[in-house]
Amino acid sequence: MAIDFTLNARQRELQLDARQFAREVLSGAKASYEKLPSPEERFLATRPIYEAMVRAGFLRKCIPIPAGGENAGLIDMAIMAEELYSVNSSITLTLLGTVLGLLPILLGGTPEQCGRLLAPFLKKSGAPLAGFCSSEPGGSANAASPPPGEGVRTTAKLRDGHWVINGRKKWVSSATGWDRGGADVLCVVCRTDPDASPEKAMSIIAVERPAAGIVLERAIDAVGHRGHLSPQFGLENVTMPDGNLIGERGGGLALSSASFTGTAALVGILGVALMRAAFEFALHFARTERRGGIDPIIEHQAVGYALADAKMKIESTRYLSWRACHAVDTQHPAADELAIQAKIYGSETAVAVITDLMRVVGIDSYDNELPLGELLRDALVLPIFDGGNMGIRRRQLHAMLKRSDYHPLTASGAA
Repeated sequence: MAIDFTLNARQRELQLDARQFAREVLSGAKASYEKLPSPEERFLATRPIYEAMVRAGFLRKCIPIPAGGENAGLIDMAIMAEELYSVNSSITLTLLGTVLGLLPILLGGTPEQCGRLLAPFLKKSGAPLAGFCSSEPGGSANAASPPPGEGVRTTAKLRDGHWVINGRKKWVSSATGWDRGGADVLCVVCRTDPDASPEKAMSIIAVERPAAGIVLERAIDAVGHRGHLSPQFGLENVTMPDGNLIGERGGGLALSSASFTGTAALVGILGVALMRAAFEFALHFARTERRGGIDPIIEHQAVGYALADAKMKIESTRYLSWRACHAVDTQHPAADELAIQAKIYGSETAVAVITDLMRVVGIDSYDNELPLGELLRDALVLPIFDGGNMGIRRRQLHAMLKRSDYHPLTASGAA
């Protein structure tokens, strides 16, 4: 057995390219939007930077090679995401949210659908956006709930060869687009068969821009990711041809689950990125600040031990997340388990580590002139989005543990 965490030459080049772009372009982006009063204004101000990211090829690097992109797997995504997200989480989340919006097409689309719907995202120009419309007002933790539970409330009815969609969605990255007219592509989870069993009642339909009937209700003023748009919006008689059904009719829940497996592993890496940024700041602070004493505060054991603990957690989270990404890439039997573990552990560890590093820095960490408060605000969403750790992810692990064929050593490859 060989275990090797060494990046190959291509991966190292990807890492350095992303790091350079983050340093030269993303590092100054926050100044363009941080003082603007509304979520939409802040989001619109990020467009030139997002366009630069697309021109630099980072969107293409997220789309798999068989689909016309340059991505060789989830490990590539993890390497790139860590570099970009550690410098500007908001604009990077716009990129990653767009990739999530394309995943149902990549996983379940026909060759014709992939060729047509992915075309704008393969160009190194413009500012194309996509969104995965799963979450709804009132929550979606029980999407498959049978009556009297509601489950997915958004409906799609087939009339004269067209789907007519009605409902409301929430927390969908960039869903209403740059001008409230909608993203270029929205993959909408809908109830297409109201009388079918819950696991066969939902489907995913691609809504292409321009599409009349997308109505912004409000741009959520989120705690973190201040330059990213997360709207609540309605779909009022949005009409799409039957050919925009992605995958099988009634296969929406399975396709949604498959789409969120890979993203779970990446959430662990987002936690790494935020912890890494916080650690680098806290380490520099500890090396240079004396706080009125004789020596830099890193000379104190309490500070040194806290930094050491933080660094161990960063490294352990990165390698669990890489292992999960590799398992997804290789279709390992434990891919789902490892991805969910990376999501839960990485997200919750990020919140704890950044909080601990704020204690190292002390009261000044509460000043927005320092980056730690913003990093903590961004980290707070990691345990509760992409399938909340309490409402969805731990439930998924619990279901695995209850299966009669579950083996506790499968994830380690030692079963």
